Amino acid sequence: MNASVSKEPLDARDRPARLTVGVVGAGRVGPVLAASLQLAGHRPVAVSGVSDASVRRAAALLPDVPLVTPAEVLARAELVLLTVPDDALPGLVEGLAETGAVRPGQLIVHTSGRYGTQVLDPARRAGALPLALHPVMTFTGTSVDVQRLAGCSFGVTAPEELRLAAEALVIEMGGEPEWIAEEARPLYHAALALGANHLVTLVTQSMELLGKAGVSAPDRMLGPLLGAALDNALRSGDAALTGPVARGDAGTVAAHVHQLRTHAPQAVAGYLAMARTTADRALAHGLLKPEFAEDLLDVLSDRENGTNGKNGPEDSGQGENR
Repeated sequence: MNASVSKEPLDARDRPARLTVGVVGAGRVGPVLAASLQLAGHRPVAVSGVSDASVRRAAALLPDVPLVTPAEVLARAELVLLTVPDDALPGLVEGLAETGAVRPGQLIVHTSGRYGTQVLDPARRAGALPLALHPVMTFTGTSVDVQRLAGCSFGVTAPEELRLAAEALVIEMGGEPEWIAEEARPLYHAALALGANHLVTLVTQSMELLGKAGVSAPDRMLGPLLGAALDNALRSGDAALTGPVARGDAGTVAAHVHQLRTHAPQAVAGYLAMARTTADRALAHGLLKPEFAEDLLDVLSDRENGTNGKNGPEDSGQGENR
């Protein structure tokens, strides 16, 4: 383990029984969680990985832990982390159960946000104890992630009789357990993807457009603005909405659409979709005045001529600094 990584261990009396830990899928998540469990006193004993990147990652985060097949991981470990892509998880679980790799009493944990514990039913029928522990964090696959787990929320789904065990494992990794009902997992995961994944797309697209506008350091320009916007949104919700859409500045929005059609047509659909959603929320929360909404929504209708007439770019300067 990297010597720079440190975490205050739990008192031995507060720990559940120490477990041998195995990882199936040495992507960015599995080795990090195993390394964190190691800091809590558990013992990683096996890891599986195929790509060169997975092998290097496992060697860096779990030195001296042997690289073996998935079946051998299950043969050696009492707690098995299945950290593979969502679409690969059902087939992996079925295959491991069908080949007899799953042992009664074995803790089988997956880290998918999409699934609860039903996807582990083949392992459950073989006597395993199923847990779904999804860390709500973006991973780099390095020791930095172990430190970032401190205070990280985990979406937890488990049978009621295993709830305390699931929450204890999360707490040992430095995380905060958040209980998610089985039927709510897809909605929970969609919400996270909407916020985190789309945020990256929006930010990178914004940086590209600033670069086209001649800004030499788009990241430096956006950093304070986006940091403040995120903080305000988390604190105040829709009350934090600002900008020309929330104000009803149809002319300014029309100018934006015109410029995007000219210089970045691939960004138009996303701008219109987000602007419509922003307008709806601003109107519902009393930020956008109804008398301004009609002209604005006309601009936001997906028509090429939406930037013409009284809402065209030639009239757009009047509201930009309000």
